[in-house]
Amino acid sequence: MLIPPDQLLVFALASLALLLIPGPAVLYIVTRSASQGRAAGVASVLGIQCGGMVHVLMATLGLSAILLSSALAFNLVKYTGAAYLVYLGLRTWLSREPVELGALDRQPLGRIFLQGFVVNALNPKTALFFFAFLPQFVDPARGAASLQFLLLGLVFITLATFSDGAYALLSSTLGGWLRRKTKEPRFAQRQRLVTGGIYIGLGVTAALTGQRHQ
Repeated sequence: MLIPPDQLLVFALASLALLLIPGPAVLYIVTRSASQGRAAGVASVLGIQCGGMVHVLMATLGLSAILLSSALAFNLVKYTGAAYLVYLGLRTWLSREPVELGALDRQPLGRIFLQGFVVNALNPKTALFFFAFLPQFVDPARGAASLQFLLLGLVFITLATFSDGAYALLSSTLGGWLRRKTKEPRFAQRQRLVTGGIYIGLGVTAALTGQRHQ
């Protein structure tokens, strides 16, 4: 198998842990859903995921090319990615940026989809995340590294679709309550602590277990 079931399960659980924590994409989806209903929420979810597929394909092609050119370079990318995940966690802990849902004007569903696509496709942080996250679960010894990258990316996007879709459905009903909660300092602080801890845990785990995949 390209990816053993236990390894794929670990990847899925790690992905869900990240996806369930509200980030910029989730806040965009929640805002659209709360202000325009479920149809707008679904349109924003589809746009965000299509934008994410751009990064999946870029990571698949780029990381596969690095692996084919040099195993040392691939390991360098892999450990740099682990360090980047730890950096993201520390920066999240130290951040004091407010988390809130802004009011958005009503838009046609096609425009909402396009906005979600552009927001995610042109986000360099999303590209860096995929380049940091996917290599931690790829073992060149299993062969077909490009297919491993693509499979992991598709699993992530699939999980993201269900996770973000749940946010869209819930926020279309509970939008007012969510907007009030995101303005509370304690909500933002707890979100930072949980999100930062997940990033750091992923980075440390990848660094400690990376030797098995060389």
